[in-house]
Amino acid sequence: MNCGHCSWDLPDSAVTPEAFYLQRREFLRVFGLGLAASALLPPRISAESVTFNDSLNASYKLDGVKLTAEDLIASYNNFYEWGLAKDQPKELANRGWKTRPWSIEIGGLCASPRKIDIDELIQLLGPIERRNYRHRCVEAWSMVIPWDGFPLAKLVDLAQPKPEAKYMKFTSFFDPANCPAQRGNGFPWPYTEGLTLPEATNELAFLAVGLYGKPLRNQNGAPIRLVVPWKYGFKGAKSLAKIELVAEQPKTLWNHLAPNEYGFYANVNPNVDHPRWSQKSERGIGAGFFSGKQPTLIFNGYEKQVAHLYADMDLRKNF
Repeated sequence: MNCGHCSWDLPDSAVTPEAFYLQRREFLRVFGLGLAASALLPPRISAESVTFNDSLNASYKLDGVKLTAEDLIASYNNFYEWGLAKDQPKELANRGWKTRPWSIEIGGLCASPRKIDIDELIQLLGPIERRNYRHRCVEAWSMVIPWDGFPLAKLVDLAQPKPEAKYMKFTSFFDPANCPAQRGNGFPWPYTEGLTLPEATNELAFLAVGLYGKPLRNQNGAPIRLVVPWKYGFKGAKSLAKIELVAEQPKTLWNHLAPNEYGFYANVNPNVDHPRWSQKSERGIGAGFFSGKQPTLIFNGYEKQVAHLYADMDLRKNF
């Protein structure tokens, strides 16, 4: 389904030049070619054995919508494992924290559980494709991000869910030795999130391993993160260590901490305000505080792709 046409736009001040964006071969160079390949790929995987898509998936081009500048995506982050301020993750997550080697566990109610190296997983689920997605934070700011990765449905197929599996649970990394914020008791680490299985297999659900044609930076959720563009950004668990198929709705960090403010579904909905602020509009990062204001769309503009998932649901009650 083509989701390229929409009325949602950002001012030119929020855009990186197209020529810079089209540095897509940089992604190939870093992941599969040149000197960097030896650092990112384990010896048992040759560079030639990993295939990548060298073009944007046209179904997710978002005609008329401007991309947020790469430096803003890399420096304006909510990643509380590395601090509460927006600029802290960029600094603190890059003080020697390593995301290679990295393994991810796939398990739970599935016929094909495994613990697998991230680069082997990329090889299995590739080729990598480019998708431009709108990103809406529950704090009423937004970006447009060119992610590189693969559909979550590919991982679901790889795991082979058992009939009793109804949800997917996502668990982020837990590394208090290298992540000081995880040594405190302010949050119930590790970070957890969840989707229904129909949500997880929707065409939009995505596992990102890069952005702007380059591997994910640590502050953006390296080496692999969840992207669900019709939901508020906190649903996109970063730096994943485990993905499980489960029968019951999993406990998620923000829903557990403040269930009256952060629902399990967390679908973008301008008609349901956060208890402390309106969700009717948003501020595009990269534009002025007032000139960047724009109306928020139901499901973040992806109504055609996902509304059927909630056809029999009260979106105010199941927020």
